[in-house]
Amino acid sequence: MNKNFKQNIGLIILPTLLDVLSRTLRVKIVNGAQESENILFMFWHGTMLIPWFINRNRNFVAVVSQSKDGQILTRLLKRFNYKLIRGSSSKNSKDVMNEMQNVLANGDSLAVTPDGPRGPIHKMKIGGLIASARTKKPIVLCGTAYSKKFVLNSWDRFEIPKPFSKAILVFSDKKYVKQGLPNSDYDRINSELENELNVLQQKAQSYL
Repeated sequence: MNKNFKQNIGLIILPTLLDVLSRTLRVKIVNGAQESENILFMFWHGTMLIPWFINRNRNFVAVVSQSKDGQILTRLLKRFNYKLIRGSSSKNSKDVMNEMQNVLANGDSLAVTPDGPRGPIHKMKIGGLIASARTKKPIVLCGTAYSKKFVLNSWDRFEIPKPFSKAILVFSDKKYVKQGLPNSDYDRINSELENELNVLQQKAQSYL
């Protein structure tokens, strides 16, 4: 069985399996800030499955890389009824940034993994913060923990929850970022958001 055939089979089967798996989990949400419309919702790449899942069918747009792994995620998110922006901060970044801003300005919500698509793990890229500032739309951070999981040997230590396990999601309050600040202020705010998201990860774990 050649490599391309295996990859094509994976593109067909994996999104379906992940969708079915997500529906078996017992999901508990702490703090309902994500219920607000027109937000920028951010969560780490390694725990992204259930944050994507809970916002299905809710007028969310997702930023997804153009890599082979991104093809699997694209198929899964289409099952979840997401609209998609294909690209990343390392390729076509100006076009992606413009699309992100247009989404928020037009009243939809945007979901991003700010350490994706290639890491470093849990290091927040600044693009989401800039899109939030330019459109005056709030950021909501999401920490995620699974009671039982498989952890892959990938750059993001990707976590796959086991069937029928518990998923805890902890949201931040809405974060508004002013437009027109010095770059040093944006760097500082981005670092603060990164730290808070890591704290939310720990807090989610404490609820298990």
